[in-house]
Amino acid sequence: MAISGKEIHRSYDEYGAIRVIDDGNKRYLAFGDNDEQSCWLKSEPLSPQHDYTRAMLMALLFIEPKRCITLGLGAGALNNCLHHHYPQIKQQVVELRSEVVLCAYKYFQLPRSKRLELITMDAYDFLHEKHPRKVDIIFSDIYSAEGLDEKQLSPEFLTASYSLLKNDGWLVLNCWREHQSGDCLALLKEMFTDVRGCTTSCGNWVLFAGKRENTHSEKQLKGAAKKLNQQLGFSLSAFVNRLKKY
Repeated sequence: MAISGKEIHRSYDEYGAIRVIDDGNKRYLAFGDNDEQSCWLKSEPLSPQHDYTRAMLMALLFIEPKRCITLGLGAGALNNCLHHHYPQIKQQVVELRSEVVLCAYKYFQLPRSKRLELITMDAYDFLHEKHPRKVDIIFSDIYSAEGLDEKQLSPEFLTASYSLLKNDGWLVLNCWREHQSGDCLALLKEMFTDVRGCTTSCGNWVLFAGKRENTHSEKQLKGAAKKLNQQLGFSLSAFVNRLKKY
């Protein structure tokens, strides 16, 4: 379905179009004519609007991160939220398309900060480089106008992600429900100790894979979620209720 509003930006690169649409209250980042990559509410610029982005933040229930990597920027909703609410976190964001980075800065208030490093390159290539430090969380949300980049679910991608995580680190993947019938879950369970998932009303399937088991009870997680809700300014409780351990 086409996004209603005024198109305030359109540019092209070798991968296709990059569009920004403004309807007065919200701004949208889109790659195709009928897709919506990101949504930004002007009155609440620090609150991610997509359910899957909020669900991905449940990783904060499992670990207190100091270093995070995000693969795929979009408009930067997740990174803007983390930057504001968690000043102790150093973030690296890997985005293939330089024009997407420019749009996030210009139209979606992505902060320029030493705590938020933007790297323009292919996420798959980035994972296979040598890295001096391991990280606490890898958020992977790599999409194009055609949908999910299937590399995100490949054994090579998952293995490289595993190697880059600390011993208690977590990998977070944004997928579609249709991927529940694929090999991704089995691959994650072979590599990681603790694998969980949550579906959203829009058809996303968000996966959490930990190298070390999180031993919190359901009651403890719900209690931690209430505190996290207050810190973030929006609720994750509905997603916690749908969280399933595999």
